Amino acid sequence: MDITTGMVIISAAGHDKGQWFLVTGVDGRYAYLADGNERKLAAPKKKNLKHVRATGQALSADGMTDKRLRTALRGLSRSIAEESE
Repeated sequence: MDITTGMVIISAAGHDKGQWFLVTGVDGRYAYLADGNERKLAAPKKKNLKHVRATGQALSADGMTDKRLRTALRGLSRSIAEESE
């Protein structure tokens, strides 16, 4: 699955392994990721595409703030966890 802007992903490697992020941009082999907490929308993390896993979920970036992003990611991660139980 191709990673595109607006997708919700899970980090598969690194110190942030298991964390949920929103893809704010893609540039070649790298995705720019924000979680609204440690990585704000204004300063996204650059991460190799090999080190991320798509969740099949997407969020609209229109009017998105760091607070809304944190809330949305928390809700998505909880709903996915409940489905897998």
